[in-house]
Amino acid sequence: MTTDETFQIEVQRLHKLTVYGRWLTVILLWMSVGSLSIWGLRREIALWLEHFTWVAVRYGLSFHRWPTLGLGLCLGMTLAVLTWQSRNMVRGLPLREKQGLEQQVRRIRQRGPSHPLWKWVCKGSR
Repeated sequence: MTTDETFQIEVQRLHKLTVYGRWLTVILLWMSVGSLSIWGLRREIALWLEHFTWVAVRYGLSFHRWPTLGLGLCLGMTLAVLTWQSRNMVRGLPLREKQGLEQQVRRIRQRGPSHPLWKWVCKGSR
């Protein structure tokens, strides 16, 4: 395997780690902020399950601002990661992102085993 092929494999590994990191962030957000927000809306959710109307949802969310902001943060991050990943799957990585990943792989290679991501990005290639 040539050095260029190895470098591209390392860039792909770093991109894969980036995807995993973003989804891990979303999961942690839902487990912490999302669950606390749903807990803060538990009475309203019980009301919605009993008598669902959009007006009840609107008023329930407007009078409980912190849980609404928490749910908005979780939904926003989830949608952002979904659109980012689907764009990358359909159109491929934009040139700017690919160059950024390549630059980061170079920095990881320069630091060697002292870099925290070295064993996941570079170790298997050498």
